Amino acid sequence: MMFKTILIANRGEIAVTIIRACREMGIRSVAVCSEADRTALHTQLADECICIGPAAARDSYLNPQAILTACLISGAEAIHPGFGFLSENAAFARMCARCGVGFIGPTAEVISLMGDKSTARKTAQEAGVPVIPGSDDVVNTLADAMKAASSIGYPLMVKASSGGGGRGMRLAPDHDALPQAWQTARAESLACFGDDRLYLERFLEQPRHIEIQILADRHGHVIHLGDRDCSLQRRNQKIIEEAVSPFSDDALRGSMGEAAVRLAARVGYEGAGTVEFLVDADKRFYFMEMNTRIQVEHPVTEAVTGVNLIQEQIRMAAGETLSWRQQDIRFQGHALECRINAEDPSAGFRPCPGKITGLHLPGGPGVRIDSALYHGAVIPPDYDSLIAKLIVHAPNREQAIARMCRALMEFLISGVETNIDYHLAILRQAAFISGQYDISYIKRHNEALLAELSGPGKEA
Repeated sequence: MMFKTILIANRGEIAVTIIRACREMGIRSVAVCSEADRTALHTQLADECICIGPAAARDSYLNPQAILTACLISGAEAIHPGFGFLSENAAFARMCARCGVGFIGPTAEVISLMGDKSTARKTAQEAGVPVIPGSDDVVNTLADAMKAASSIGYPLMVKASSGGGGRGMRLAPDHDALPQAWQTARAESLACFGDDRLYLERFLEQPRHIEIQILADRHGHVIHLGDRDCSLQRRNQKIIEEAVSPFSDDALRGSMGEAAVRLAARVGYEGAGTVEFLVDADKRFYFMEMNTRIQVEHPVTEAVTGVNLIQEQIRMAAGETLSWRQQDIRFQGHALECRINAEDPSAGFRPCPGKITGLHLPGGPGVRIDSALYHGAVIPPDYDSLIAKLIVHAPNREQAIARMCRALMEFLISGVETNIDYHLAILRQAAFISGQYDISYIKRHNEALLAELSGPGKEA
């Protein structure tokens, strides 16, 4: 039976997106909010809203007891966690099951299995998915790390076993740099995830970061929906994503898709998920991690396939059979997504919370905005600086780039600083236009990109 009421355990643009999906499906939506978000857009659009605590995320959006209490009060039969916060928290998924509340995502067991990066790596190997050379398991001491590194070779990455979002990762270019990288990664991993276990992987020089979207129901059907190129990153945080990857070809895309499906089937995956790969210059791909949730960049896949991933998540969590088969998936045109953040690139990308005093959203054919912005909205300082996602779709990549540039120039926000002009600077780079970029591109060219923001005719 389809859910009648769903509680959305999130905020911002993803909460708004889930509310819209629920409304189109005839499902009642319940929002939760912190005290800082009482006037946020998602609280106004939902059928009901319950305040669950103070501004600090640990006391509200990361408080499982408060969220489950709101669920029971509202009569919601299921919880959609969105991304971030509790979306990949196995203990929370387990609590939902014990309370008889549906969790719109995979089981707690699968979240635990794939959330531990070292275990996920071994599981991928068992499924016949290529992995980057590295340690066979977690490395418990620096002495063990030094020994393992001798056989793996340098440069290498020290990575948190419970990591994600680029946190708990440090590069060790050589033997002398490993102790500092080890200590820093361990401290960050403990602070961010409450877990200081680390493992080692060989560092690939200037690879692409390409991911595969999968859907799986509880009846054993698994499909993939093609690839997304997420190689444009700043400090391991994605900036611009596109589908399909301009680096991939049909053969590579098919091979990665088959590997992702094989891995999902092996672990008994349910719902929407993403398998992330690093791809070298010779188009050899290696498993990096699996995200057991919806991704920030999911709209570009929706644009090229026509599949509403949020609605498919809800249907699969309700026990329905996947309505798509692999042969049904076709890729039409090209899509780009720019993450619009309230931050000041010229000041070291300092977050810029504040009140929106002026707003004009772009429109026209092939333009989509996922956002919780409105005139007078307040961007609190307590959360991530992402305030909107601008997505465009066009018949080909050249037209998609032109459309994105046009849309960015129409996107007018006052009251807070944003990275809109920084996106325009990237899109105008010859390397981006030709698709010749990798995960280190922003790091190598950041100064030149920032210089464009203060070029002739622009304020310094």
